[in-house]
Amino acid sequence: MDYKLTFYLLAMSHLNGQKMYGKIIRVTLSKHQTVQLPREGLDDQGLTKDFTNSPLHRFKKPGSKNFQNIFPPSATLHLSNIPPSIIEDDLKTLFIKSGGKVRGFKFFQRDHKMALLQMCSVEEAIQALIDLHNYDLGENHHLRVSFSKSTI
Repeated sequence: MDYKLTFYLLAMSHLNGQKMYGKIIRVTLSKHQTVQLPREGLDDQGLTKDFTNSPLHRFKKPGSKNFQNIFPPSATLHLSNIPPSIIEDDLKTLFIKSGGKVRGFKFFQRDHKMALLQMCSVEEAIQALIDLHNYDLGENHHLRVSFSKSTI
């Protein structure tokens, strides 16, 4: 199976039925084979965007080990690429500012570049991932946020 198709199917199965902004997300395959981007200079009111080469796309490399770490949305987030100067309270404050409540936090024992952070709900965790993935923590570190299968 084409690795891109696998990503699409995973995204569909993981996101369909999740709650966002108080409403249930419904994800289905489009009847269209391609997305026609607007011609340069034309206003599409922000409705169409190409993320093909986006730095926010974590799973674009075929055969990447990151592919094994794609999990459905959960209240627990996996954080990585944390610089040494950042402490637990810095990260908790950052996630609280994204609009949620932090229920738990734990740095990885052997590697303080990674941590688990648990929000109070899956919906809060989805919003935090949207807001904070690729957040500039300074020291040439951009926070990586993904859903975790682990709990705290």
